[in-house]
Amino acid sequence: MLSHAYLTQERHDEIVREVHKLKTEERKKVAERLKNAKDLGDLSENFDYHEAREEQSRLEARIHELEEILRNSVIIKKASGNSTVRIGGRVAVTRPGEGLGETSFTIVGSSEAEPAEGFISNESPLGRALLGKKVGDTVTVPTPKGTSTYQIVRIE
Repeated sequence: MLSHAYLTQERHDEIVREVHKLKTEERKKVAERLKNAKDLGDLSENFDYHEAREEQSRLEARIHELEEILRNSVIIKKASGNSTVRIGGRVAVTRPGEGLGETSFTIVGSSEAEPAEGFISNESPLGRALLGKKVGDTVTVPTPKGTSTYQIVRIE
């Protein structure tokens, strides 16, 4: 059982569309494959039939997984005018003493995290450390190479 899945409205809508497609188009394709395989005769040694059944099983598992995410999802409201970092908010940080410029992150649910694109999970060490903090606050995050310190310079 999943805990809450934090999703942007866009990601929620993508999942709804994917479930619809899987339940309509993909189920129809698998049903047709199963029918064609059954028409070939003996099912005990029918490779096409067994492959189609496995595909059907994967399809139904994916539908179940996505429906479970939707059932447990919480839509992230766009953050605006917040004085603290929260899920859905964008935060700009610097790394004091390292001479690097600003880096911005949007805090999202784990299913939408893409760190290379600037979307970090609320469950990641950095995401957890930033949540609830204010401009000027400093957070220290454990990393495989020691610790990294970040100072919040802006919340958008």
